[in-house]
Amino acid sequence: MKNIVTIQHTQSLQHVNGMIGSWADWDLTALGIEQANRIGARLAAELKGQRYVMAASGLPRARQTAEIVAGHLDIEPVFTDALREMNLGEAVGKPKAWARENARCPLWPGTIDWPKNIDDKPFMGAESQRDMCIRLTVFLHQILENEAENWILVSHDGALSIFFALWLWLDVEKHGLSGRTGGVSFLREDADGHRVIDRLNDMSYIM
Repeated sequence: MKNIVTIQHTQSLQHVNGMIGSWADWDLTALGIEQANRIGARLAAELKGQRYVMAASGLPRARQTAEIVAGHLDIEPVFTDALREMNLGEAVGKPKAWARENARCPLWPGTIDWPKNIDDKPFMGAESQRDMCIRLTVFLHQILENEAENWILVSHDGALSIFFALWLWLDVEKHGLSGRTGGVSFLREDADGHRVIDRLNDMSYIM
């Protein structure tokens, strides 16, 4: 049995400065820090008396979110590259306007970096969705095989959208579940191996 709480990192600088997020080292904004503290305080009250393990992306915006939330829960986060956002290669450090003009493959409408085909790489040196799927599948199996039942994962929109699909046994090439900045989701697996998402992108935690 597993209980997993996922947190999409709170507001960070690339949300307001017009730059690409990806593997760039953007910090949280003042609002993002406040949002992370709200999440931590609410989860501390809600999960009181329960023992959780926290794993997080090591990119600064996710690291800072994790450290703030972990401080409220009195736990130590472990950082892993498996939970990083998609690596956009040459687009890292570039403006979003540049990305819109320089994509090397068809993208989903309304996005600047999400390829339509699971094997396409939107920029030189970038990951494909399949690359992300492979690293997240390995990570998911590590969680399932670990003796710890309760987990908190702090990550990014693209990574969590794939993780949610993997959790529900969905075909990642055809299905996805988008995240929201600061969204908190609750996943569980019961004793019979049934996987459920009880809450997806609950935004009340940052209100």
